[in-house]
Amino acid sequence: MKCLYPYLIFLINCCSVAAFGQFSDTTHYYINGTSTGTINKVNEGTSYVLTNNLRFSVSKKDYSYNATSSWTYGKQLSILSNNDVYTGLDFNWYKTIPHFYYWGLANFEKSYSLKINHRYQTGAGIGYNILDRKKALIVLSDGLLYDKGDLYDLPEGGSNQYEVARNSFRIKFRFIIREFIVLEGSHFLQNSLDDWQDYIIKSNTSLSIKLKKGISVTTALSYNKLSATSRENLLFTYGITYERYF
Repeated sequence: MKCLYPYLIFLINCCSVAAFGQFSDTTHYYINGTSTGTINKVNEGTSYVLTNNLRFSVSKKDYSYNATSSWTYGKQLSILSNNDVYTGLDFNWYKTIPHFYYWGLANFEKSYSLKINHRYQTGAGIGYNILDRKKALIVLSDGLLYDKGDLYDLPEGGSNQYEVARNSFRIKFRFIIREFIVLEGSHFLQNSLDDWQDYIIKSNTSLSIKLKKGISVTTALSYNKLSATSRENLLFTYGITYERYF
């Protein structure tokens, strides 16, 4: 049953919600699936990391909704290194001051590499589009999160379960170069309001080159750090992306 869990998460997200951007009054739908990985085979054995991402969005002029899921699985010389699952829902409401918007989110995460048994986050805040063009987007956002989780054994002992309020700051960007190259990224810093040495870093950057309509070759760099478990991971992967607007 455990091996089916990530697939169930993907299926639930596909059937549940949607995502979006600032469009006309017409409803727009978007689906994006990416499969990337690295494999290294030597005499001593094989090492590999595979990452699958799925995003579905629904957008109108004044609001948008997004559902995202990801699963990273890897082994280093037959020893498990990654079994990391993330699923989340978020919304943006744009009917406010020009370039500003309100956001809200709810997500679930479990991570073998970061030693997270499970973590739930809910929150809301405000964002600002510094640059908002068809081929260039830069967004800053900030808000408050309620973070509840259960960690693997902590390095210095103590309770593995916690509840904490966090500040969540994000930088997001997307650039389209000559119609067929897309550079995009999303970077988070989430500090505890009680102890700023308790923090979470999430960083994802990807570069895609379109081969034909809807199909791209993608390279991705992902970095995550959780100070509470003194764990971090850095992944560089490459693979294929499929996307469609309808």
